[in-house]
Amino acid sequence: MSIVPTHEIDSDFLALDHAGLADAALSAARAAGAEHADVRVHRVRSQSLQLRDGAVQSAVDDEDLGIAVRVLVNGAWGFASHAEPTRDAAAATARRAVTVARRLAPLVRDPVVLADESVHRDAVWVSEYEVDPFSLSVGDKLAVLAERSRTLLAAPGVAHVSASALLVKEQVFYADLAGSSIVQQRVRVHPEVTAVAVDTATGEFDSMRTLAPPTGRGWEYVAGDEHWDWTGELDALPSLLTEKLRAPSVRAGATDLVVDPSNLWLTIHESIGHATEYDRAIGYEAAYAGTSFATPDLLGTLRYGSEAMTVRADRTEPHGLATVGFDGVETGAWDLITDGVFTGYQVDRAFAAKLGLPRSNGCAYADSAHHMPMQRMANVSLEPDPHVDRSTADLIAGVEDGIYVVGDRSWSIDMQRYNFQFTGQRFYRIRSGRLDGQVRDVAYQATTTDFWNAMEAVGGPSTRVLGGAFNCGKGQPGQVAAVGHGCPSALFRGVSVLNTREEGGR
Repeated sequence: MSIVPTHEIDSDFLALDHAGLADAALSAARAAGAEHADVRVHRVRSQSLQLRDGAVQSAVDDEDLGIAVRVLVNGAWGFASHAEPTRDAAAATARRAVTVARRLAPLVRDPVVLADESVHRDAVWVSEYEVDPFSLSVGDKLAVLAERSRTLLAAPGVAHVSASALLVKEQVFYADLAGSSIVQQRVRVHPEVTAVAVDTATGEFDSMRTLAPPTGRGWEYVAGDEHWDWTGELDALPSLLTEKLRAPSVRAGATDLVVDPSNLWLTIHESIGHATEYDRAIGYEAAYAGTSFATPDLLGTLRYGSEAMTVRADRTEPHGLATVGFDGVETGAWDLITDGVFTGYQVDRAFAAKLGLPRSNGCAYADSAHHMPMQRMANVSLEPDPHVDRSTADLIAGVEDGIYVVGDRSWSIDMQRYNFQFTGQRFYRIRSGRLDGQVRDVAYQATTTDFWNAMEAVGGPSTRVLGGAFNCGKGQPGQVAAVGHGCPSALFRGVSVLNTREEGGR
């Protein structure tokens, strides 16, 4: 496949009447008395491809396009949207948003104040990718997934194979009364292959998924081995799955763990990413998935983890799922946890002002024109050791008796992001600093601060992987955002390990 860099906004999106729509909406909002107003023309195109045992199960295209207007009147937010991006609809939508704000204003106890931000006039940002997945035929994309399915189905021990790819292109035009006008485009892909094995003698069955994370890249990530070793992973998957099916059950108890980035990203997401969202910490966000134990009185003093722990939030990292140039403000990067101490929050413009920050650190997002922007997660990443480039094997060598955890699976965490339990795709017994075969039925359990304070060491930059998820949920009505998490391998001492088979009464 020839790779042609794609670094321009699609011409059909640029052809929409952005300037006219913005002028109609903002003029109507100003005339109706809005103190602040912003308008979004937002288009999300997605494609879901799914195969079962090499046969196509579904190939679904979806496109969401609309215009959204958000206003502030007397310290109250108002929001309205319309599916038809015309000037008349834009003006009417703005007036409707002002009406909503006026009706809500008498109920507001704490008026919204926005942190200052520079004007960004005629700004353009495009994410980094090579092959636009929407430039290829559905047949060509299905052929890649079908070939991988056939290869796995031909391997001994594999009974069934599921293969899928979720592809998204998102485009946003933003303008506000201050004079900013910004157009952006980003692409993300999530390919996945799952193999199932069945032991006909015992009736036992199990599955194993590829570890390739979703990413802010194009089809080049799915089709070749340049950015992920698909050939090597798919070749190894059948034997790994067979070994897993025959592996002994784990013995529960306090255990040293080496956790691979393919598993650790999810623990970061749940116990750090959500816990350091400022709206959760002050109880503003509570109904969907709870608040946070990391309250503002602990900022700067809470020993979140060991001195080996530095966590950064970053909306600018290339290929990150939460990477974007602007969210009305210019995005950036900052520390959440520094040498184990809780030092920062994720905020948007309204919450930045509440926290006393001079400006937002760029954490606002809406997944559709028909949803109001809300505070959302950045790429939240555990930093590798900046001094020693330890390998994962080096970390394993420091364990006399423990478990190496690979791949994510299920998880559970309480409504304050404090008590949690995680499982994985596969687990290896560590004996005398070496891997000694797989074990099964493993879950690790801890409180957030106990777990991160048990982290003795992190791997170096060579072990870092940028992972994440397409489906981070938040808010009512619920919204879904793509979020990224980079991390190295890490060594934890004395973590509680459960036997899930015993816990389930089997």
